[in-house]
Amino acid sequence: MKLIQRLSNSSLTKSSTFVSFVSILAVIGPVVVVSAGFWDAISHLQKEPEFFWSTSHIIVYTGVSLTSCGAILGIILILQKSVHGSLKTGIKLVIAGSALQIISGFGDSLSHDLFGIDGLVSWSHQPLEFGLVLASLGGLLILKNREHTKLKILLPFSIVAFLFFTLWLGFNLVLISGHVIQCIPVYEIFSSGCSIL
Repeated sequence: MKLIQRLSNSSLTKSSTFVSFVSILAVIGPVVVVSAGFWDAISHLQKEPEFFWSTSHIIVYTGVSLTSCGAILGIILILQKSVHGSLKTGIKLVIAGSALQIISGFGDSLSHDLFGIDGLVSWSHQPLEFGLVLASLGGLLILKNREHTKLKILLPFSIVAFLFFTLWLGFNLVLISGHVIQCIPVYEIFSSGCSIL
């Protein structure tokens, strides 16, 4: 009887630890991606040579890998049926966001191989940004669910990150539809010389 109780407590502890890791990785991963993305945009402005394994790209991939590790832990939790309700929804969002980031990363690599330097607005960047929004929303839901734990200190950071990613995606979508403003200075900074799609 004690053995069963220990195993049960061990699996609960393991689930709780996995949930903590999923939330931390879902918040930190997208922040790393966006930070390195800005670095990459600055490299584009400086007309530095563009290649898949540039330092800024490697850091972007590191952020995507962090989110993907969180998604893998989330898949394990879902398969074990140890999460329910909003916690499960949050984990599913992290998984979906991670998948979008990975697919968009391969698309971005293809885009660079075919077209060279691209702008901020491209067919591969916006799905990646949507993946960031989904993963950060998932991390936020998980943290909200765990706000009675020590993880609550990450909650304000998670909210700000989610809002920033959402606004950033919105800004980029406005650039797509704003054909009239294509070459104003703000657009030129973000598009690497008014190149769109």
